[in-house]
This record gives sequence, structure tokens and C-alpha cells, in this order.
Amino acid sequence: MKARATYDSVSCKSESQTAARDGSTDSASLISTDSTETKESLKTQLKAVREKLRILQEFQQTLHQTAEHIKIQAKCTEKQIKENFVKLYQLLSNEEAARIKALREEEEQKNQILRRKIEKMRKEMSSLSATVAAVEEEMKAEDALLRNYDATLKRFVSFLCCSELKPTASLTTECFSRVSQCKAPDPEDISGVLINVPKHLSNLKFTVLQKMLKTVDYTPVTFDPNTAHCNLILSEDLTSVRYSDEEQTLPENPERFDMFACVLGSQGFDSGSHCWDVEVGDSTGWFLGVMTESAQRRNKIFSRSGIWLVGHFCGEYKAHEPPQSPALLPVKEKLQRVRVQLDWDSGKLSFSDPLTDTHIHSFTHTFTERLFPFFGVGCDISPLLILPENSSVKKDSL
Repeated sequence: MKARATYDSVSCKSESQTAARDGSTDSASLISTDSTETKESLKTQLKAVREKLRILQEFQQTLHQTAEHIKIQAKCTEKQIKENFVKLYQLLSNEEAARIKALREEEEQKNQILRRKIEKMRKEMSSLSATVAAVEEEMKAEDALLRNYDATLKRFVSFLCCSELKPTASLTTECFSRVSQCKAPDPEDISGVLINVPKHLSNLKFTVLQKMLKTVDYTPVTFDPNTAHCNLILSEDLTSVRYSDEEQTLPENPERFDMFACVLGSQGFDSGSHCWDVEVGDSTGWFLGVMTESAQRRNKIFSRSGIWLVGHFCGEYKAHEPPQSPALLPVKEKLQRVRVQLDWDSGKLSFSDPLTDTHIHSFTHTFTERLFPFFGVGCDISPLLILPENSSVKKDSL
């Protein structure tokens, strides 16, 4: 019995151990499965984190590039500011020199007039002094005075009156009459000899500014370089743009066109009437018009609304108001210049040839937001040039 019990005990223990081993195997299997799923989950999450890290690294690199571009922009802009002020200083210096020269010339002219009058007066005074001295000498000798009285009197009066006496019955009476008619120098003889100060100083700053404006250009619209596609080269004064096959390294800021060679004007309009002329020259690929402030500038801009254009591509002139298809324009003569006229309040955008005063096309639309001049360049033959207009200054602006 004891042996049986012992066997049974051993058997039970063996079964228990076997069951325990089987349970351990199942648990290990479950743990292995959970571990695999966990690893896969971690891999997925790690991949997402790495992707986010990559994006952040790229964005950080973009920020560094932008910071470097800002330095270049600031340096170039400062250079342009200084060069423009040097030109302005030179204009002012030239104007100052011209006005001082005019003042000196007037001073010399007035002094010459006075010198001539002074010399004439000196001669008259010298002659008068000599006459007085001669008469006084004759008066000392009474006999000689009586003998020469008539001659002395004639000489004396002739000098005073600048004319000779004619023979008369009463010479003494005539002499005294003529002497009474003789006049002293008239102060009116020196009128107008003073410097014309108002001519040199009246509204001097206003006058100089008006004159300076005639020597400098005013352009109603200038380009915004922060919107220019990397294949576009802008002039230093931001009035000319040309296409280049060589791409520039520029920040990928959201304002910049990235797919098409376009650039916006720096001035936006949300009221009033505005006009600008563009020299297209011999360019065979260009678009001109306006674009809303909110319109997308990335990717395919010509398939979205918010843009109104007239352009020349593939030998044809077309009007385009996306998402509608471009419409062919019946332009007969090759355009050299295009005038863009925007009447925001009336909702009208017109294009014309300013050289022939010929209408090209008009768009009508109820504008609800700010519009920016739009320029598209697809040809390196000739740049697009925004032409200057006559400038003026108002008194209220000074």
C-alpha cells in the first residue's frame, strides 16, 4: 500500500510537473507574441518620430538658410540705400552750388551797378570841387571876379545843370533860374540795386524738391523679391525682371512662387483706381494682371481662381481667368507695351496698348480683397520693365 501510495504520489507529482511545464510553454508563447506586436508598434511609432525629426531637421535647415538670406538682403538693401542717398546728396550739392553761384553773380552784377554810379559821382564831385575852388580863387581877387563874372557864372551853372547857358539879356536872372532848377542826385537812381533775397529763399525747399523730382523716376509699382520664383532675376531698383535658366538659392517661404516663373508687385490695392505700364519688348512669353492676396502661390496657380491675366505665349495673345480656359484675343499688332488699369471699386480690370491707345481686354468682377499686380515671365529674350511716370509733389506733403 505504501508503495502504491508512493507511486501515486510520484505519478501525481509527475503530472503536476508536466502540467506546469505545459503552462509555462503557453505563457512563453503568449509573451513572445506580445513582444513581437510591441516591437512592431514601437517600430511604427519610432518611424513616425523619425519622420517628424527629419521634418524638423529640414525645417531647421530652412530657418538657417532663411537667416543667411536675411543677412544678404539686409546687406544688399543697405548698400542700395546708401547709393541712392549718395545720388540724392549729389543732386542737393549740385543744386546748392548752382544757387550760390546765382547769388554770387547777382551780387557782382549789383556791385558793378553801384561801382559805375560811384565812379560817375566821384568824377562829378571832383569836377565840382575844382569849380568851387576856382570860383573861390576868383572871388578873392575882386577885380578879376568882376571882369570874369559872366564867364565864371556860366561855367559854374553849366556844371551844375549839365548844359550851357545861351546868351540872354539878363544873364544873372537866367543863371539863378537855372541853378534853382538843378536837382541833387535822386535816390530813385539806386532802386533795384539790392539783392533779390526772395528770389533765392522763397519756398526754397519746395522749389528744390520740385526740381529734384524732375530728375528722378517714380514707378507706380515695384516688384516684391520675396515672391519671385527662383528663376527670375530682379533689377536693383525692383522695376525690371528677366528669366534665367540658372536657379537661385532662395528661401522656400510661402509667399514665393515655386512652380511658375512669376512675381508680384509689392503694393497691394483694396480701393481706388491704379495704373501701370509694362514694357514687354521682344519677349515671347509673358503674363500681366492681378492676383488676390489669399490666392495660392504654390504649385498649379493657373488652375485656381483669384487671378486675372492677359498674356502672350506660343505666338498667341490670350486672356485667362482661372478656372476657366484661356480665351484667344484678336490682337493684330505685336505689343511692345501694355497698360494695366485697375478700378477696384468698380470691379474692372482693363488692358490696353498705350502706344496706339488700343483696347486689348477687360475683366469685370466684384473684388472683395486686396489685389497685387501679377507678372509672369517665360522668356529670356527680353525683360519686363515697369515704366516710370511723371512725378510731382504737393505742398501738403512737405
